Amino acid sequence: MTTSKIFDLSGRVAIITGGSVGLGRQMADGLAEMGATLVLCARKKERCEQAAAELQAAGAKVLALACDVKDPASIQKVADATLEKFGRIDILINNAGTSWGAPVETMTLEQWNKVIETNLTGTFLFSQTVGRAMIAQRSGKIINIASVAGLRGSSPKFSAIGYSSSKGGVIIFTKDLACKWGMHNIQVNAIAPGWFPTDMSEKVIERNKESLLAGIPLGRFGGPQDLKGAAIFLASSASDYVTGHTLVVDGGQSA
Repeated sequence: MTTSKIFDLSGRVAIITGGSVGLGRQMADGLAEMGATLVLCARKKERCEQAAAELQAAGAKVLALACDVKDPASIQKVADATLEKFGRIDILINNAGTSWGAPVETMTLEQWNKVIETNLTGTFLFSQTVGRAMIAQRSGKIINIASVAGLRGSSPKFSAIGYSSSKGGVIIFTKDLACKWGMHNIQVNAIAPGWFPTDMSEKVIERNKESLLAGIPLGRFGGPQDLKGAAIFLASSASDYVTGHTLVVDGGQSA
């Protein structure tokens, strides 16, 4: 198989949670450019429909659906609709996420649970549901979006312990699921982005720009092309012998 062929995603069907904006949209663009059929889902269906229209105008095949990753019934509807329309699910990118900034000593249980349920439990629920279809077809790629925040502790000025804990959980969840489902020819990997300007991070970046850049060897934040290659690699046949891995895309910050 040629190198261009092992990265080709033509005929493969990918579900991307939170795929209408930010990092999810960047990865959606990348997979579409390599020929994948996309299913974009998020709580705000109108955002997915707008992203779908733009991607379709560029030649992609896209389905937009509403979904709450904390709700098993909602997830099942996405899986069922995907299978009904396209007949298979080859790729799942668990990208939907949230954060909450508060000191540990004042963070409420409700705030903590909101982050854990979305970022970690949502990743489990979607993987479980889609994984059943992948087991039946004896193949699949699951890509969980973690974060460098899940690799180590952070300064007290970054008060988002729920986010860091959830992303650390996503990393070990990825490793353990890879061990469990390797027998089914399902590769389970994670991407740990560093600082990318998004709706969730832009205010933190704005307040701490100089100190953050000082800790990034490449001297810049992540850009609109910087996750595409990682997502394409882990979604394609190029990564068929890679599982349980966390690919860090952070400009050298964690080094």
